[in-house]
Amino acid sequence: MRRWSFVFALVVTALAGRLAAEKLTYVDLIGRMTDLERLAVLPEAGETCAQWSSYDRASVYDAAAGEYVKWEANGDGNGRIRMEGKNQVLAEMDGPGVIWRIWSAMPEKGHVKFYLDGAEAPAIDLPFIGLFDHTNAPFNRPSLVYMAARGQNCYVPIPYQKSCKIVAEEGWGRYFQFTYTTFPKGTVVPTFKMELSEAESAALNEADAILGRGGADPWGKERKRAMVMAKKGTFAPGAALEMTLNGKAGPQAITGLVVRTAFADRNDEIGALRELVLRITWDDEETAAVWCPLGDFFGTAPGENLYKSFPLGMTEKGYYSNWYMPFAERARIEIVNEGKKPRTLELEVTRSPVERPIAELGRFHAKWHRGAFQPEDPKRWPDWTILTTKGRGRFCGVMLHVWNPKGGQCPLVAWCHGHYWWGEGDEKFFVDGEKFPSTFGTGTEDYFGYAWGSGELFAQAYHNQTISMGNKGHISVNRFQIVDNIPFQTSFEGAIEKYFPDSWPTLYAATVWWYQAAGAGDPYGAVPVEERTGYYVKPQVFKVKGAIEGETMKVLSKSAGNPRRQDLAAHGNTWSDEAHLWWTDAKPGDTLELAVPVAEAGTYTLTTQLTKAVDYGIVQLYLDGTKLGEPLDLYNDGVVATGAIDLGKHELSKGEHVLKVEITGANEKAKKAYMFGIDYVKLEQ
Repeated sequence: MRRWSFVFALVVTALAGRLAAEKLTYVDLIGRMTDLERLAVLPEAGETCAQWSSYDRASVYDAAAGEYVKWEANGDGNGRIRMEGKNQVLAEMDGPGVIWRIWSAMPEKGHVKFYLDGAEAPAIDLPFIGLFDHTNAPFNRPSLVYMAARGQNCYVPIPYQKSCKIVAEEGWGRYFQFTYTTFPKGTVVPTFKMELSEAESAALNEADAILGRGGADPWGKERKRAMVMAKKGTFAPGAALEMTLNGKAGPQAITGLVVRTAFADRNDEIGALRELVLRITWDDEETAAVWCPLGDFFGTAPGENLYKSFPLGMTEKGYYSNWYMPFAERARIEIVNEGKKPRTLELEVTRSPVERPIAELGRFHAKWHRGAFQPEDPKRWPDWTILTTKGRGRFCGVMLHVWNPKGGQCPLVAWCHGHYWWGEGDEKFFVDGEKFPSTFGTGTEDYFGYAWGSGELFAQAYHNQTISMGNKGHISVNRFQIVDNIPFQTSFEGAIEKYFPDSWPTLYAATVWWYQAAGAGDPYGAVPVEERTGYYVKPQVFKVKGAIEGETMKVLSKSAGNPRRQDLAAHGNTWSDEAHLWWTDAKPGDTLELAVPVAEAGTYTLTTQLTKAVDYGIVQLYLDGTKLGEPLDLYNDGVVATGAIDLGKHELSKGEHVLKVEITGANEKAKKAYMFGIDYVKLEQ
């Protein structure tokens, strides 16, 4: 009887400790930036993560009609809550909470003010660029505040107890995201001050150093490691390299995975890393919680692309994972060979005892798919589902592999950050049955921490662009939501807008990392190897046989303007080799002379194909000084090819002849830019 009373007292004491209001210092909050273990702790009711951004407010959910309105609206640079005089209110939050992440594509000198906990004076009053340019402490740590491929990022925590209101003055810039956590009621957090204490500054410096090291051990030397297990082997097609971990001494957690591989060449590597599958099952559950092609699990595709981030990376020494993966009794790890060749791999697993009650910890999930569970509501276009799941857990990030071989301009805006920009779409995260997402972003590259569709590669602790072929071909980007993870109690649905259809082709593959309550499962199953490999095939390109491509023609002279190659794949397949020679910045009276090589003397039929558009001019063509017919009006409300134009028969000597283009004016309906484009010239004897 006395024993049961003692046990009951322990349970009551433990429960009271959990129910007591949590008190977090600024040092505690900084500690969460490098605490991967805490991600496994299932969220308490009242813990949320959301985002204020400059998304287009034309996108709304009409509750009365039960439908989404202008869901594809794309004016993402001017969104705000409201105007107060000449100032813009960008964000309003009730506490207790903390802003973890600030991002912008265009921060300028206009001031942005953070009013915390009802104070009349702002706790932060800086030019918006001053949050990012390292001129103002504490926003000057290089691994917490930086520019990545033209995107400005700030990860210095800004806590508040009661409220936060962010107001921007004129000239602050365009585009913003403020990602913040709201803690359960009763949680105590400090009110942010620009002047940090010695201990706070030291903690921020330490976090900056840890995150700057990328793949370094996030737990530090003082953390005890119970065991490191390794296994190496060559296994045939259909076989697997397996390792089973038993928690005989109590619940355990995998704290590190390292995989080492060897391949014949780059093509062999690309194929193998999709054919090999990492599968992890917790506590003898029926389905694997981790099912992912091996390369994609480590955060990049296709193939091996070296980079270092905080939870994952690929280095010359091997692929590493620092995700914290707890289990109660058993973990079964398999690397399955679904290819046609034997493979040799080395697997190293580090594990340690679990230090929290196992009932408080979720199970780690990672799944790969190419578009499973897309929205059924057509009004949800262009949403492309990243993850949908039910239960209790935390969303922790995604890697997106894009195959975009033709490039293409965004269908919504003509300029669209460059010719081959595929990723204009916003992220939208619906938590616990929300009809309107609590996270609504401003663009795909913005979610991944860069800007303006930049093809520049970068590697940061929380986000990376590991491969980009000038936004044409393969693109691989990831973002790990560590401090800004998204807690959910009953369900989570994450989507990102995808404007280009699969038929373009623009094809997405997603790898998602999250935690979920033990036994809850998820709806994602295995994807056959045939659907994982070989789908990224370059489409056939239309070419006119025997033509001299305009974009390759030698420029002999120009009176003004800028002749250069322009890719036209975005406008269809009616241009030979998907490009033309584009002459801009000229005016009526200007001329351009191009070389037409003739291999042998003879009588030739001369044909050409030109381009028409709303801002193209009227031109007169000449061959060796002789007019070729009447002037050609190249105006059209839309970009189209003229089709083959017969320029007559000509006696031509062997050698180089001159095709001259003269701008004579423009159609009255045209925008007066006087542009010209030549797709090809063809000579037929």
